[in-house]
Formats: sequence, C-alpha cells, structure tokens
Amino acid sequence: MRNPAPKASGKWKHLFICPDRGLFQSLTNLLVEITPSSPLIDLKAYPNRRGLSEVVSSQGPNICFLDVGSNPDTALNVIQDINSLAPGMPVVAIHQSNDPDLILRCLRQGAREFLFQPFAADQLSAALERLARLLLESHAGAQNLGKVYCVMPGKGACGASTLACSLAFQLHHLHKGHKTLLADLDPTTGTLSFLLKLRPTFSFAEVLSQSTQLDEDIWKAITTPCQGLDVILSPENPIEGIAESHEAGPLIEYAREAYGTVVVDSRGPYGEWGLSLARLCDELILVTTNELPVLHATQKMLAHLERNGIEAGKIRLVVNRYSADAGLGREAIEMALHTDIFEVLPNDWDAVQRSLMEGKPLVSNSPLGKAIAVMAERLSGKQAQAKRASMLSGIFSLFESKA
Repeated sequence: MRNPAPKASGKWKHLFICPDRGLFQSLTNLLVEITPSSPLIDLKAYPNRRGLSEVVSSQGPNICFLDVGSNPDTALNVIQDINSLAPGMPVVAIHQSNDPDLILRCLRQGAREFLFQPFAADQLSAALERLARLLLESHAGAQNLGKVYCVMPGKGACGASTLACSLAFQLHHLHKGHKTLLADLDPTTGTLSFLLKLRPTFSFAEVLSQSTQLDEDIWKAITTPCQGLDVILSPENPIEGIAESHEAGPLIEYAREAYGTVVVDSRGPYGEWGLSLARLCDELILVTTNELPVLHATQKMLAHLERNGIEAGKIRLVVNRYSADAGLGREAIEMALHTDIFEVLPNDWDAVQRSLMEGKPLVSNSPLGKAIAVMAERLSGKQAQAKRASMLSGIFSLFESKA
C-alpha cells in the first residue's frame, strides 16, 4: 500500500503550459494529492507574449509548470516572458527525462526548479516547499520596497504631466528621508523635460533598445538630478514603437528597489507598454476634467483597464481644473464613471503658467499647490495619521479637564 503523498505548504494557483499531455497527466495526478483544492490553469500550447500577459493579469497564477521538452527554444522564450510579465512567479521546468544541458539552459534563463519523469511525491513536495520559502522571503523584502504611483491622463492635455511633476515634489517633501524618482516614461509625447527645463543626455529608450541589464552606472546615465529629485526623461526626439516590444518590469523594479517613492508620468494604458505600467504600479492616478469630451474618453479608458485585468481598487480618480460653473458636478461625474473621486483640483491657470515659465513645480501657497499637497498627504497616509492624532489629543484633553 502506497504511503499518502506529503502535503505542501503555501497557497498555490498552478499555471500549466504543457503540450505533452502525458507529462501533464503524470504530474497533475501528484499535484492533486500534494496541493488539494489548488486551482489549475491548463494551456495546451505555448502562448505568445500577449496571450500569456492576458492569462497572468486576468487569472493571477503564482507558479508555472512549463513543458520544456516539446519545443525547448520556444519554452525558453516563455520563461523569459514570464520573468518579465510576472517577476515574482517561479517557473518549474518539466521534462520526460534528465537532460543536463537543458537543465542548465532553463536555470540560466530563470527557471527555479527542474523536474523530470518519473515524478516522485517527496521530490515535488520538497520543490514546492523551497518555492514557498522563496515567495515568503520575497514578500518580506517587498515591505522595504518603494511605492510606485503612475499618473495617466483620461484624455490628452488634461494636466496629467503637470500633476505628476508637482506630486513628486510634494511626496518628496513629505518623505524627507526617502529618495524620490520622477520618471517620464512616454516615448513619444513626454513633456517633463519642457516643464522642468531639463535636457536629457540619455533617456530610458536607450536602455530598452540595448536590452541591457540595469546597474548603478547605467542608472546614473539615464537619471538627471533636479531640486533634490532624480528625473528620468523621455527621448528628445519621439520614437514610435520602441516601448511596445519591451516590458517596463525591469525598469520599474529597479526603481522600486532604489527609491522610497517613484512617480511615473505615462501617456495612458493603450498598448502593451502602457498596460504594463498600469499593472506594475501600486496606485494608478487617473486624471480627468469635468468637461464632457474628457469624461467620455475617461469612461472608455476605465472600461479598457477593467477588460485588461487592472484592479479597480488601485485606481485613484482625480478631477483636474475643476470649475463648478462649467461642466459636470462631482456627483454627476461619479455617477457617470461609476467611480468615486479621490481628489478634486481647482483650475489655477496663473500658478500653472508661472510654474511653466520658471521651470519649477507649483508654488505650495497657490490654490492648486495646496490641493496637490493635500492629495500627497492622502496618498501617503499622512492625513489619516494626523486626524487620528488630533482625535486622540482631543480625547485626552477631555480626561485632563475632568481631572
């Protein structure tokens, strides 16, 4: 009588990419015993990058078992795509036999484990235990990583870049002990160099086009110091399509490790580049106005984000240039977009023009500057902390008055 298979720890959602159905059946028979009740996503053919991206974003697997024997070259490309699209998801390469050369190629490409037939319950369980510890350690390390805010316009020319610029400076002011990065990741129409009167030596496009591993020297080459911040600028001459064949993952993850706060200025979520920024950020600040054409475009963008698996909980809707005398009111906007408004910013034309002329962020004592400061406090949780402290001091004062 066979001993029962040891149960593996961790909550798993398995993604199988396995054209070899015999291999699939052999391994899943064991997985049912070792990880009972764990969901399984079954892809019977190797997916292209877009198809893989859709599965990862919509179904959220946290481990991939990949058949590397049916077509080794294609499988190795899939490993590379997974590491780019879902950097934290481990890949377990599976094969019919022990192939030392293929094992080495898979591990060099980024696979975490290699299993071959005949599969044994104790070996599979031990591999899952190692991967569970790896994920636990990575989550613990993630607590020290910086927070990434991505600013996207609901429609062009609604002030998203101006907001991203001023927000970065306000967040930097709130977190004086943290390094702050402001990144213009729009390869075609980026404007931060114009707003801040900066001229890039290199832009992020050079790194993407060279497929170079990021290190400190390369990072220094593509960042420009500006009033206490580091700034990444877009290409001086628009480059069509360069970002669409690349993923933003390596760039964002490097920034997350190097900075306490990262503010990304993006052109929007249309195309693979924009969607990858939307997926990678911690909070997505969607900028609109109360004008009907802009709200209509914003409504379409929200639907696009939802279709592509961007969780609604991280979207922060900001109404810029708000005027009660023109356009829709707050309640009507929320009803039309089926989304709560996170912040309403006033129409402060004079302050914006002065900022543009001087190449500096908005002055903090202007109406718009004050509103963005409040918004920064809300995003960072400072406002909630201040309110709680105020409430506690009020309660304590009541006790003191009765003493």
